[in-house]
Amino acid sequence: MKLVGPDHATTGEPRRDAAAEWLLGRINYERTQVVPYGERQLKLDRMRQFVTALGSPDTAAPIVHIAGTKGKGSTAAMVAAMLTAAGYRTGVFSSPHLERLEERFAIDGIAATGEQLAELVDTVRPVVDEFDRRAAEAGEDGLTFFDITTAIALVHFAQQQCAAMVLEVGLGGRLDSTNVCLPAVSVITSISFDHTKQLGNTLASIAGEKAGIIKPGVPVVSGVVPTEPRNVIARVALNHGCRLIELGQEFEYRYHPSKKGDSLDYLVAGEPPLHNVGLALTGEHQAANAAVSLAVIDELVHQGWQVPETARRDALRTVRVPGRVELVPGEPVTVIDTAHNAASAAALSATLAARCEVPRTLVVSCSKDKDFAAIAESLVPVFERVIITEYQTNPRVVPAEELAEVFRTVSPNVAIEVVTNPLAAWSRAKEITPTAGLICITGSFFLAAELRPAVLGESHS
Repeated sequence: MKLVGPDHATTGEPRRDAAAEWLLGRINYERTQVVPYGERQLKLDRMRQFVTALGSPDTAAPIVHIAGTKGKGSTAAMVAAMLTAAGYRTGVFSSPHLERLEERFAIDGIAATGEQLAELVDTVRPVVDEFDRRAAEAGEDGLTFFDITTAIALVHFAQQQCAAMVLEVGLGGRLDSTNVCLPAVSVITSISFDHTKQLGNTLASIAGEKAGIIKPGVPVVSGVVPTEPRNVIARVALNHGCRLIELGQEFEYRYHPSKKGDSLDYLVAGEPPLHNVGLALTGEHQAANAAVSLAVIDELVHQGWQVPETARRDALRTVRVPGRVELVPGEPVTVIDTAHNAASAAALSATLAARCEVPRTLVVSCSKDKDFAAIAESLVPVFERVIITEYQTNPRVVPAEELAEVFRTVSPNVAIEVVTNPLAAWSRAKEITPTAGLICITGSFFLAAELRPAVLGESHS
């Protein structure tokens, strides 16, 4: 089987493939060795002008704007699923994608079609060309891949008459392309260490960048627990005159793991509790995300939206997010997860430790801009075997031998081997893992994207 990454796949749809090729040919910081983070490269004023030139699609429907170190993708999916279940046509802009660009532009859980992508590119391209002309005259770079895909999402949701939009921040918050919006609710899911070269090397500095999405008078829902970043968010919210709804203050949750399916109790002071809310997404970290999502829905209800309890329960019991502790049946079972920082790796390990399948084999690859020593420390304790590999479709990959040395230093007593090709690594994992065991593929979004089609294909064959 040929390994094809999400940024290189063609579909045989000429107009769609041409549109995707044009988009992927733009400056794309998801695929560069160095990720800049400054006002010179990330021009929010220009992004506002771009969206205005497209007819201000960001004003077509109320927006839920979600930032956070981890959990924002799952939280976005949960919020959107509850709104859809309540009858609101809801668009979700997310990033990155696993297999097809169209995944970034989903309405009621369904990705845009290839033909829609082609039409959207046709819509925005003349405006992009004009902005490129101005940038060239000024000796500057043109609009980026993320600028344009953000605008495409807004245009798509406006054209399709969505009643709500959920926008996931790409990086940080303050300078992110999505931050041109004026939302109904701003959401910060969590704060931990990631992208420290761009956002700073303290939780306070990272929180300051994430809190850049807070707008004057717009309510803020926060799932941030550590005191240092929590205080930063509280101060920014106060300075902007925003009502702040915090996990541990205005709402809480109790997590109930079970082999039959996880659930939570959602508790709000002065309100009847929601007991035994079933969760399709596994792990305590997803229970925390669900609690934040329920608090967002509570705030929207406070603003006049109608989201009955049945819609909330039905959505959380059924919503799925690919690559988030994604269990693929088989002997052994395979788990695909996009964990790519220490906090998400620790959450994954805690979830796997609660499962009964043993022994466990880890297939892992990491990116150069991550703290892969911390990732290794979080992952290794719950695995008996580790296979180090290299994803193939992005230049940020850590060489397998270099990553293996880090894992050996962290845990010299665990069996570690190097299989550079990801498909061969997965095949090797199947060879050495008993049928009652478990294989986990993680460490990078890019590795999950490359191996997921092969893993699912074998499961369905």
